[in-house]
Amino acid sequence: MKILYLGPNRQHMITFLESFSDEVIQTEEKISKDFVKDFDFIVSYGYRHIIGKDIIDYMKNKIINLHISFLPWNRGADPNFWSFLENTKKGVTIHYIDEGIDTGPIIAQKEINFSGDITLRESYDVLSKEIEALFIEKWPEIRLGKCNSTPQNLEEGSIHFKKDIKEFEHLLVDGWDTPVSKLKEMRK
Repeated sequence: MKILYLGPNRQHMITFLESFSDEVIQTEEKISKDFVKDFDFIVSYGYRHIIGKDIIDYMKNKIINLHISFLPWNRGADPNFWSFLENTKKGVTIHYIDEGIDTGPIIAQKEINFSGDITLRESYDVLSKEIEALFIEKWPEIRLGKCNSTPQNLEEGSIHFKKDIKEFEHLLVDGWDTPVSKLKEMRK
């Protein structure tokens, strides 16, 4: 199998995919339908571009995304920030990519509870480890097309775009090292 890995180079993830004797090509660049024609599967993790409908249609049920939120809450950008600011469920989700932003059917997810006064960076690190562990657990059945999926209830949840955080940047007193308690205080 030939896999296209979209997002920053996380060598341990690529090595894991290669352990199935599959060829893996990694890129952060915007892709086209012509580019993906040689691939059997696409895994997106931290990819910053919208994947076009033509690619989605061509790769039907062969594109998944690893997202560090408990979908349908906090679709889009900066999900861990919004989960603390808006006090929504926190977690990780693997889902098929469809035409919406993080709206595709859910393959697997795990709710994560945080205790103590951690920073946004620490919460991101925890969520990253959790999504990677969930992916490693589920990949063998996803790879073979033997996983079930559940449509999202898009009547609930939330979505945020990169520009949305600008209004709240003043809350990030220490950037991503800001304790989440500071965000919780702002909710009061």
